[in-house]
Amino acid sequence: MQDRCSPRTLADMSKPKATTKTAPRPRRREPYAVPPKSAPEPEFPGCKPVHLPREELPGSDLRLEYWDGRTETAMICEPTTPYHERPAGRLIRLTERIAAVRGAPIESFLSMDLRQHDWPQSIMQADESLYLHPGSARLPGPAAMVVGVDDFPDVVLEVDHTTDVRRGKLALYESWGFPEVWVEVPDKTSPGRPRGRRPGLTIYLLEDGVYRTAPASRAFPGWTAEEIHAAFNEPELSARTIAVLERVGAALGEREGTGPDHDPLLRLQRRREFERGIERGRAEELCRLAGRKFDADVAQQLAVLLEHAATPERLAQAGAGLIECETGAELLRRVAGKDARRDSP
Repeated sequence: MQDRCSPRTLADMSKPKATTKTAPRPRRREPYAVPPKSAPEPEFPGCKPVHLPREELPGSDLRLEYWDGRTETAMICEPTTPYHERPAGRLIRLTERIAAVRGAPIESFLSMDLRQHDWPQSIMQADESLYLHPGSARLPGPAAMVVGVDDFPDVVLEVDHTTDVRRGKLALYESWGFPEVWVEVPDKTSPGRPRGRRPGLTIYLLEDGVYRTAPASRAFPGWTAEEIHAAFNEPELSARTIAVLERVGAALGEREGTGPDHDPLLRLQRRREFERGIERGRAEELCRLAGRKFDADVAQQLAVLLEHAATPERLAQAGAGLIECETGAELLRRVAGKDARRDSP
């Protein structure tokens, strides 16, 4: 039976072979009440230890990386910077686009407490947690996501701007049973960044209780670590990234039998675009008939009138005018809303 990886061996894990199997959505799982005795004490580079009594936790506004319930010690990180917060904010935008193409919502939680249900009730804070099936998942309550009570997030994001989760926090995620963790090191560096932390994103997938690195996400089929890192760090969403999001959203929809028409906003936009297409087709046909009844100049002027205002009412006016009007000038005045009884000199 394979031993659970320690924090230091996680940093040196070799890349495993890719897998195309799709795992079922993560559900509740009983956590370890106490970390195994063989596991070394976790390290939290970039953080400082602060004694925080249990009774002061609810009212604390400290940004916790980890709170140890055995010693009531909180590991406090440096103040957040835009470079640290950018990936989490960008991930919300990315998953919204994926959800629209997929046709089903994705729920995101920022800086959420992750707490053990059993003694010693230690607490971690993730930078972002994603639920791909919020309608059927047991979502966290108002205070925290409780391991063994709530469903696990499908993906947890950790941003290592001035920290290194491989040396402690990652092993806790592993022992608590989180199915997929993304660790992002932004392109923009910081003086406080631990030595040896190079920009990039690493995906850790839980397999038989052990984290293994993977080239692509299991929750978001086909979304590679390289593509996610590029999307986090580019100034604006590139055409390549948008194409990737459409591909991932389509893959999720195909897996679950949904698509863009299941998204209320996209469904409305598609219906309006369909209606505009019908109106443009009617306008083109009316211009063609105007050219046949009058001349090409009248057809061209009518096309200009209808180009940006091909409403059903104006199209009806043009259709009636083609039947009733005796001159092209009269038709154009009627469509433009002028007194159709006057004729050109």
